[in-house]
Amino acid sequence: MDLKQNTPENVEYMVDKIKEKLRMMNIGAIKPGHFNTEMYEDLRDLYELVMKKNSFSPSEMQAITEELGNMKK
Repeated sequence: MDLKQNTPENVEYMVDKIKEKLRMMNIGAIKPGHFNTEMYEDLRDLYELVMKKNSFSPSEMQAITEELGNMKK
């Protein structure tokens, strides 16, 4: 999968993987369709950051969730 391409499929993939990695409780609140395509690069950067880490502190999880919220349409 080429995540350099700004496609709905890539957005869905990255959002799903971020949710999996963070084991987010309120999964329904974050859906791929909520994301603005203009924020694609930021979403990809966040995805890459999340995928590099093995664990997250509560404050890191909160910051990531807030960032996802800021990227929503």
